[in-house]
Amino acid sequence: MSDRWIEETFHADWRVALRASKVLHEVKTDHQHLVIFENPSWGTVLMLDGVVQLTTKDEHVYHEMMAHVPLMALDRPSKVLIVGGGDGGVLREVLKHTCVDKAVLVEIDREVIDTSLQYFPQIPQQALESARSEVVIADGLKYVAETDELFDCIIVDSSEPIGPSAVLHSKEFFASCRRALTPGGALVTQNGLAQLFPDHLAGTTRIFASLFKRAAPYICHQPCYFGGLFALNLATDDKSILGIGPKKLAKRARKRGVADLKYWTPAVHLGAFALPAELQRTLEHSLAAGKAGDDSGYVMAPAPKAPAKKTAPKKQAPKSPEKKAATKKTAAIPSKPAAKSQPKSKTSR
Repeated sequence: MSDRWIEETFHADWRVALRASKVLHEVKTDHQHLVIFENPSWGTVLMLDGVVQLTTKDEHVYHEMMAHVPLMALDRPSKVLIVGGGDGGVLREVLKHTCVDKAVLVEIDREVIDTSLQYFPQIPQQALESARSEVVIADGLKYVAETDELFDCIIVDSSEPIGPSAVLHSKEFFASCRRALTPGGALVTQNGLAQLFPDHLAGTTRIFASLFKRAAPYICHQPCYFGGLFALNLATDDKSILGIGPKKLAKRARKRGVADLKYWTPAVHLGAFALPAELQRTLEHSLAAGKAGDDSGYVMAPAPKAPAKKTAPKKQAPKSPEKKAATKKTAAIPSKPAAKSQPKSKTSR
């Protein structure tokens, strides 16, 4: 049997396909379509709705930069909230900080956790079972809106602003996050491929600038997210946490026992906030707009729908951009015959 090629369908105008030398798991539920497979170059790959979420080859880049940039910037973060991230990668990195007494992970569905433990246990390692971890199966938007706890750092490890994850990129959600932060705490979220989709970065920055005293996007190179530099965004009311020098960052890493990382260093930490000229202009315009009251977020345009095969049953036209994108993506990868509905999840990208 020849290898199967699985196409990433996130981009409207171009495609990338990965060779699946072995499909380990595939399921389609009411929430999304998930497939896990092995690839000789990328290791174990997780795709949701036709979008690469993580690979065991380079997952450390995203997870280290999501966790260590905000935590190293804070003096002594002891309580951390992770929204999404059921694969456990961000949690793994957060727990490397000995000053963190409690890390709460809120995942919408238990199955993503179980799937991670089964197919790529090297990502969460022992983080999900740690005595310092609390795993909550709940909707992230509802949890943050209703919690009475305060956190020094909130890390939003969500997928792109389409479908169920769209609310985790909204002003309503980020305002709830601000309420759940301790004074001077830090909020971090992902802003996707900033060179291809600068409006995503701009939308989040406008919201952050309207809510916080400082919004500070930063970048990393994530090879599996095809399309250039990957952006993250940090918001805080304590501007001083962004002015820490390399010696102090290195001292904090040593004191907390954070060592043997693959991507983060004090120099990378500082350099990540140095944006290319085009993104710097996007940042400046967005900051000014947000401070002036323009807090409009980013609504992702739907990707074009893949043409249906002649033998395929006619599908009902989607009623919204989010549904249209989801329909198109699930059509790109054939799924197994319909099974009993299982709870499904979202993970990081």
